[in-house]
Amino acid sequence: MAEQQNPHRKLFVILGVVAILMFGFCFAMVPLYGLLCKVTGTNNTTKSGNVLAKAASSHELAKPADLSREVTVQFTTNKHMGLPWDFYPKVKSIKVHPGERNTVYFYAKNTTRHDMTVQAIPSLTPIESLNHFNKIECFCFTQQLLKAGQEKDMALTFQISPDLPKEVHIITLAYTLFDATPLNKGKGK
Repeated sequence: MAEQQNPHRKLFVILGVVAILMFGFCFAMVPLYGLLCKVTGTNNTTKSGNVLAKAASSHELAKPADLSREVTVQFTTNKHMGLPWDFYPKVKSIKVHPGERNTVYFYAKNTTRHDMTVQAIPSLTPIESLNHFNKIECFCFTQQLLKAGQEKDMALTFQISPDLPKEVHIITLAYTLFDATPLNKGKGK
């Protein structure tokens, strides 16, 4: 009988280790994704935080607005792996003049019974707009902590460079919301 329990024990240990590794990978996904995008320049991530100060010169942000054309900026959101939050843009799209500063808001609500921290990861299309979409202030620059049941309007202030190629008429900015709750806080509160 001892011989029959040994194969099962070994299987349970292997499955337990695999489950722990999978959980660890999921938890580390947000920082790894950010690092991967930074290193490879993939996923069309927009300029943010301190990168903005270096990448978008004050000359670029100070150019006069191009009132002769309008660009439609569409906003969309996703929740990674069914994150149990409400998260959406307060407006689906706006028309802007390149060179003007614009502010829009995104709504977030922690619908769980415990405090959670999340991180929004941006993606921008078409790729031609990547170097011309400047986020000046954004909720995605930092992790957002919301207590159980708490809701919040989160601001995004941006400016599209007047140097945006003339053939670009629509830009889509998508945010994916990831769970970034620290493990030591626990989710079972």
